[in-house]
Amino acid sequence: MTKPETQTLAARPGLPAPAANWHDRKGLVQIGLLALLLLASLAAYFLGHVYYVNLASRMTLIAMAAVGLNLAIGYGGMVSFGHAAYFGLGGYVAGISAYHAFDLTPVIGWPIDLPGSDSMLVIWLAAIVLCGLLALFIGAISLRTTGVYFIMITLAFAQMVYYFANSWPTYGGEDGLPIYLRNSLPWVDTSNALTFFLVCFGGLMLSLAITSRIMKSRFGAALTMARLNENRLATAGIAPYPIRLVAFVISAMITGLAGALYADLNGFVSPTMLSWHMSGELMVIVILGGVGRLYGPLAGAILYVMMETLLGGMTEYWKLFLGLVLLLVVLFAKYGVMGWLAGRERHE
Repeated sequence: MTKPETQTLAARPGLPAPAANWHDRKGLVQIGLLALLLLASLAAYFLGHVYYVNLASRMTLIAMAAVGLNLAIGYGGMVSFGHAAYFGLGGYVAGISAYHAFDLTPVIGWPIDLPGSDSMLVIWLAAIVLCGLLALFIGAISLRTTGVYFIMITLAFAQMVYYFANSWPTYGGEDGLPIYLRNSLPWVDTSNALTFFLVCFGGLMLSLAITSRIMKSRFGAALTMARLNENRLATAGIAPYPIRLVAFVISAMITGLAGALYADLNGFVSPTMLSWHMSGELMVIVILGGVGRLYGPLAGAILYVMMETLLGGMTEYWKLFLGLVLLLVVLFAKYGVMGWLAGRERHE
């Protein structure tokens, strides 16, 4: 074999040329998506268009919530139709905290104000813990089933949480709960649009890093095998059930944290965040971006919010066009926008 032929077959030591090119292209697409989001926000802020900065924050938080769902669906094969329960629960933690800083007077009859309960750090911790506990309970039951039964059980539990919030008059019931003052963060001005975007962007990067680290670990390998062939995993001496349950709980925690930030962004939380429509939107975003793609939720969230903003301003039937795009993705881009852009159709 001649030297030029050898160089053609191996663009990098240890990697054949096609694999090397795919990794380079994937990296460029990922960096491009992050740069697009970050630079567009900076440009909008310095040009005085705060609306677009908040729009970028919305993209970021929806992408973060979808990262959590993608861990369950894309990597674990758990098609959850109830992740809105965790998204909304995180939002209500932020809303209740901002409403009266956990003043329990209406509940137990005397005032108890917990210092620092309007701090985002406390709210994030509370949202993560509560969503984790709820997911542990729901997952412990629903993961004993598979297929459509699992889908319907997660949906049923999410609807129970939705109707509970809808009938809770203390915190607005079906009218929702306004957040008049954004929750605080030490040494950070969260009322500033760009600063809050950077906080959201940091949360997205953290969720992506956690997911990447999980999937590159032995736990991630076990989770992948539980999705592909649980009998083979059991033969290796690893029970699939606890692996899936842990992944399900981590998934809910990420989505719940996104919900807490989302409520602060909008200055409002309502049962809408808990409805099955929100679960469906998150699932659509994951499918658009690419199921099982690390940056798929980000690509899907950017596409979804842009369509909602541009087409929604022209017609109230914009979701018809969303449906057509989703149909095209399913038929011709099996691995979503990221699979199409990166040029290699496989799970990462």
